[in-house]
Amino acid sequence: MTAAALPWNEAERLGALRSYGILDTEPEQAFEDIVQLAARICDAPIAVVNLIDEGRQWFKAETGLGVRETPLDSSFCAHALLRDDGMVIPDATRDSRFDGNPLVAGDTGLRFYAGRLLKSPDGHALGTLCVLDTRARPEGLTPIQAETLEVLAGQVMAQLELRRAIREREEGVHALADSEAKFRAIADSMPQMVWSTLPDGFHDYYNARWYEFTGVPVGSTDGEGWNGMFHPDDQARAREVWNHSLETGDLYEIEYRLRRADGVYRWALGRATPIRNEVGEIIRWFGTCTDIEELKRSEEGKDLLSQELSHRIKNIFAVVSSLIALSAREHPEARAFAGSVRDRINALARAHEFVRPHSEVSRPLISDTTLHAFLNALFKPYVDAAGGSRVLIEGDDATFDDQAATSVALLFHELATNAAKYGALSVPGGQVLLRTCNEGDRFTLTWTEQDGPPVPERPGRQGFGTALATLSVEGQLGGKLERRWAPGGLVLKADLPATALSRRRAALKKK
Repeated sequence: MTAAALPWNEAERLGALRSYGILDTEPEQAFEDIVQLAARICDAPIAVVNLIDEGRQWFKAETGLGVRETPLDSSFCAHALLRDDGMVIPDATRDSRFDGNPLVAGDTGLRFYAGRLLKSPDGHALGTLCVLDTRARPEGLTPIQAETLEVLAGQVMAQLELRRAIREREEGVHALADSEAKFRAIADSMPQMVWSTLPDGFHDYYNARWYEFTGVPVGSTDGEGWNGMFHPDDQARAREVWNHSLETGDLYEIEYRLRRADGVYRWALGRATPIRNEVGEIIRWFGTCTDIEELKRSEEGKDLLSQELSHRIKNIFAVVSSLIALSAREHPEARAFAGSVRDRINALARAHEFVRPHSEVSRPLISDTTLHAFLNALFKPYVDAAGGSRVLIEGDDATFDDQAATSVALLFHELATNAAKYGALSVPGGQVLLRTCNEGDRFTLTWTEQDGPPVPERPGRQGFGTALATLSVEGQLGGKLERRWAPGGLVLKADLPATALSRRRAALKKK
């Protein structure tokens, strides 16, 4: 029969057979017992567990035949594979399929054959359990014999499946052991301390680096023993953060001081991530501890340097302001100009003081770095007789950083200065309402002067301060300015990208 005429895919069938790993293995008693019982029940001198390989039939167990394999062209069972229910041949000499078959015409003189297919769970025919006789048996098998042969064929397949399951389990155990050995080799070679816990947070693994760093006996920090390795001042905080991660599944990240083998506490960064199964349940936590003591010292050094440089810049503002004042005394005709320049420099100095790096001692006594806090500090000089602010701020607050401070300071210092000279702040009852509004991807600041001197007409000339404010908003912050003159005074709207006030945070989000 040609490959094209086969009723099955021979490559898939052979693949299924070889997946059992049974071919060319040593005899096994379980299979030997089956062929002995089949021969006895069927009153036949020969019985075999026969597997049809490529080009041969191989016998896992046999009785009465005396060989382990024969060529496929002399196989009775190769014909049996063509029938789902096996095959019974009462007299092979009267069956044209066996004309010239050496097992029939030769010294073996086989006449009778009865076999039942051995089929894998996915339907592939692997071979047969069969009985053979040297005498013809026109009556075939009795019903009891046929039923017994079918049951025993099922037992052969059960043995094959059990054997395959055991082999796969052993392979899985070996693969797991190999995988664990590789994991330990990788983990022990890492510079970080690596640890792992059960889903409830019970610590059951640390790599060699942990024990090398801490100097504690192996296993002594399993379970809850890990917390005692932290600085006493950090233990409660570390446990609180860890419990939060266990309850929520959030990533664990914290800095704490970890005791080294010599008793010295060093700063470490602890991180952990949950491992989940296919339904999302946490099955394990894997974490690391990284010694960041040198990084901490480097950061502290940079902070000190930054504070020192910033302090020097503050002094430069003061020196420049003093030089301008001195020049104004020598040149009275430039006093007005000098006063205006000093006011602008002082506004920049206030903005710088607000956002520059501070130590705990030098930090100004104002609220966190937000837009409203910055503006309140900027408008502090503009108060009424009772000490209340004449510039009222309301609306949405926003995070604020040093990259926006200079531009915002120049804009609102210029507005406040002009309002004090010519606008709402130049008369006792006047005031300014500054409304801030978060509009999604835009942030607007609307300056509205109220109860100021009447504005007869729009100014025809744009002064230096106005040009400077426009340049700050449109050039530095990427926004746009709109001005209109209402009866009570100037109304100015600054329309900015929402990210303009805190560019550092926006940059971090992109990363």
